[in-house]
Amino acid sequence: MRLLHTSDWHLGRTLHGVDLLDHQAAALDHLVDVVRAERVDALLVAGDVYDRAIPPVEAVTLLSDALARLSELTTVVLTSGNHDSATRLGFGAALMREKVRLRTRVATLAEPVEVADGLVYGLPYLDPDLTRGGLASADDEGGTPVLPARSHEAVTSAAMRRVRADLAVRRGGVRRAVVMAHAFVVGGQPSESERDIRVGGVDQVPAGVFAGMDYVALGHLHGPQGLSGVDGTVLRYSGSPLAYSFSEQHHTKSSVLVDLSGAEPATELVPAPVPRRLADVTGTLDQLLGAGGEPHVDDWVRVTVTDAARPPELFRRVRDRFPHALVVQHVPADGAARTTASRVVTAAADPLEVVDAFVRRVTGTAPTPAEVAVLRRAYEDVADAERSA
Repeated sequence: MRLLHTSDWHLGRTLHGVDLLDHQAAALDHLVDVVRAERVDALLVAGDVYDRAIPPVEAVTLLSDALARLSELTTVVLTSGNHDSATRLGFGAALMREKVRLRTRVATLAEPVEVADGLVYGLPYLDPDLTRGGLASADDEGGTPVLPARSHEAVTSAAMRRVRADLAVRRGGVRRAVVMAHAFVVGGQPSESERDIRVGGVDQVPAGVFAGMDYVALGHLHGPQGLSGVDGTVLRYSGSPLAYSFSEQHHTKSSVLVDLSGAEPATELVPAPVPRRLADVTGTLDQLLGAGGEPHVDDWVRVTVTDAARPPELFRRVRDRFPHALVVQHVPADGAARTTASRVVTAAADPLEVVDAFVRRVTGTAPTPAEVAVLRRAYEDVADAERSA
């Protein structure tokens, strides 16, 4: 079984206001070329196909065109991520051609896609609050179903129990087993552009939950990376095909070519095309307008000007030098000594820590445990509403 693993396309996303759709189209063209050249048995897309629950029409059209081309070459298996609306992404799953297989529902997560001599199980993103009911199991007396605990580990463990039960019936011989999952696995390194998925203050799943699988195709974290599994289980994040934050500027964006024909899974990273590099450039305005800025004039840049006083017409002069500047900021070199540092809030920031800092600033005291509980519940309700929209 030969697979190509990718994830986190985030179709429809922008980068500091810049439309990325043309670059995303180029990334999908690249995947089509790799699938054709490598003759893979299946392309696995491990969640966050779209960037939001209600994607723009142009993103839907782009996905439709890509799936049409890919399905002429191989089987495509897609799962939903925390950015997707599982209902919208999964619309028409029963009508899709045999070569496009959508896994967006808890009810079908233990129904594998047969690929070559192996089985691929697609787990949709498992939001604990939305999926616990569907993952309930009968108690020992066969009475009231028992709900998994309210955590990502509990619902993922429940899902994997169903997968293993099905696998025990179907496997036979030496059939390979692959699981696709959109989750934050312990040991993974996040960036600034993944959306927070904490429920009850916890967001991570131990790698041991996936024990017994030959390969685990992970989505959610945007940096390509491998994790240590149990009993030979190979876990990998393919990462996103494009950089979606400056924290990703040093990533080598890629997809993962997986060969399961040997005794152990063999993986190879296939570099993705880079439409435009991201870079941080820092210095006085004279330095940046001179030789210091020359290597980055064609990059997407975050410019930090360190002059003691704010230079006149700063934004215009920086944009004349760096036409693709996305962020321009003035931070005097001695600013830390002269000013109070302001907090920069990114997508990776803990929402409750941000609110805690706000309450302290406004009231002069920390929120009480009861207030923290109310704030957490309010945040999680809003997050649930966004995911189920």
